[in-house]
Amino acid sequence: MVIVPQTDILTRASREPDHTLQYGPRDDQVADLRLPGGLGGAGSGGPSASGLPLVVFIHGGFWRSAFDRRHTGPLADALAASGFVVCTPEFRRTGQPGGGWPGTFDDVALAVDALPRIVAQTVGSLVDVSRVVVGGHSAGGHLALWSAGRVRLPGEDSWHAGRPPAVGVVSLAGVCDLAACHRLGLDGDAAGDLMGGGPDAYPSRYAAADPMGLVPTGTVLRLVHGTTDDRVPVEQSVAYNAGAVATGDDAHCDVLDGCGHFELIDPLSTAWPWVLSAFRGAAGA
Repeated sequence: MVIVPQTDILTRASREPDHTLQYGPRDDQVADLRLPGGLGGAGSGGPSASGLPLVVFIHGGFWRSAFDRRHTGPLADALAASGFVVCTPEFRRTGQPGGGWPGTFDDVALAVDALPRIVAQTVGSLVDVSRVVVGGHSAGGHLALWSAGRVRLPGEDSWHAGRPPAVGVVSLAGVCDLAACHRLGLDGDAAGDLMGGGPDAYPSRYAAADPMGLVPTGTVLRLVHGTTDDRVPVEQSVAYNAGAVATGDDAHCDVLDGCGHFELIDPLSTAWPWVLSAFRGAAGA
């Protein structure tokens, strides 16, 4: 048996996207689009395929500029091969002009809200924009859950969503508790860098950005986390799932024994069947 290093997925090659879309006016407000079959419109069922669910997948990297959407290529390819239309947006991150609070959240909210329409304009009936799933890994899991939690923000908030922006959310090894991320100092206080400080200094910021306080979402929530994750503690997903269930959300968390952080975005890992099942469940399949 060949053992693949966990971090191999960060540099593994993938095919070029079928389209690169612009979701906002900034040069870096772009998203890669991958279609089933990689045929620029032909689905996995052939040219007549239509009505496929759309996954908007938000990459991880503790919100830092050192990581971008390119490392999600293998995951996006695998999801597309399984019958999803897959869009992976870029967004401003800490270490970049305008990254962190509030620019990172501005970009993600815009991407989640605008991309379904833009994808439909690009590929037509291939995609069913009533079946949008927002997914994310690590810090991207935080942003995916936050995107659904915007329905809990005050109506006057610029990020408020009047209705759930997706039918489902998938969080893979997600940072589900932003305040705990700061308290634990994960990745050299990545949360503090994102938010400009801690929750004691900026309570209103954390209230608006922490998924733990933004439930119920009215969205199908599927979480997957490994017990040997050394980047984001599995307790983050377990606690968020419990809170979501307690408030009435359709939420479920798969805890994978012996699984680390990066296996969850690696289609070659033994964790992949659980990941694929989470996306199918979130899409109502």
